Amino acid sequence: MPPSINIFWFRRDLRLHDNTGLQAALSDGLPVLPLFIFDTDILNDLQDRDDARVTFLHDRISFLNEELRKHGGAMHVYYGKPVEVFETILKRYRVDALYTNRDYEPYARERDARVADLLAKAGGHFYDFKDQVIYEAGEILTGDGGFYKVFTPYKNQWMKRFEAHPPQVAEKWPSGSQWLASGTEPAFPSLEKMGFIRSDVPVPEAKVDASLIKKYDQQRNFPAVKGTSRLGIHLRFGTISIRELALNAREWNETYLTELVWREFYMMILAHNPQVVDKAFKPQYDAIPWRKDEEGFARWSEGMTGYPIVDAGMRELNATGYMHNRVRMIVASFLTKHLLIDWRWGEAYFARKLLDFE
Repeated sequence: MPPSINIFWFRRDLRLHDNTGLQAALSDGLPVLPLFIFDTDILNDLQDRDDARVTFLHDRISFLNEELRKHGGAMHVYYGKPVEVFETILKRYRVDALYTNRDYEPYARERDARVADLLAKAGGHFYDFKDQVIYEAGEILTGDGGFYKVFTPYKNQWMKRFEAHPPQVAEKWPSGSQWLASGTEPAFPSLEKMGFIRSDVPVPEAKVDASLIKKYDQQRNFPAVKGTSRLGIHLRFGTISIRELALNAREWNETYLTELVWREFYMMILAHNPQVVDKAFKPQYDAIPWRKDEEGFARWSEGMTGYPIVDAGMRELNATGYMHNRVRMIVASFLTKHLLIDWRWGEAYFARKLLDFE
């Protein structure tokens, strides 16, 4: 009989510290196989072979692999479709349980359902946990049990709950935790093997700058000032803990904490309304007769519209993968309300270029 193991599947939680699902897996008693999958269902849709996010992920998984080796483990890295990867793993191991942290995007939910079904048929269990948000979609609801469509009342409920029961940060590894012995992992796929090349777009460090955040409310509205934390990509991929960041923000700057609440508001909207991936939140806006202006869209994309702040924002995006939040609103408004070009064209371009795109 193959050995019994548990698996922890890293996705949007690429850290060892304060990782809810990982803590649970390590507390269960069986050896834990750390797993990451370069998902071809996602990677094959990327247009640019030098996508900076792929380089970032590859570097981060390499870093985690080195950290795991210090604890006697090693990352098992696969390149392929998740269900097919798990079919391969189930032929080699008797998997008692798969642990992971929840992802709320429609593709991820459908993917996880298929993996859970596959595991159940093999006699295993699928356990997922809240980790990338403070509050999930079903935790902050209106008095009649519906979801909030307006931010301020949602924020008020969020803050009330946060103050009454602040989240806990896991400080230590569970006692008796054990990794699956290293030396059995598959070969780590190179960027080139996956069809990518290394990007030269710099990614901001996962550094929480207290002095910057303390002045956030004074500086955040000025695009020429380096007054934002640049932590979007690290929240996107979970290289920092949202619980730690929110607890620090509570002490340092309420305006910054409010921005973290905005993040969860939109994730809540998506969870309750998965159709907003490709349709308008208000159905009547799906009837807008957008202009199919490919030349205008190209000039917008390249930062060649002749409107200086629009062009500056788009050129910064193309060069760095970043755009100031206020400028994001300006360029989006310009595309849809001035050029009357479908927001989905703009969203697809943001998805292609923004390091922190969700």
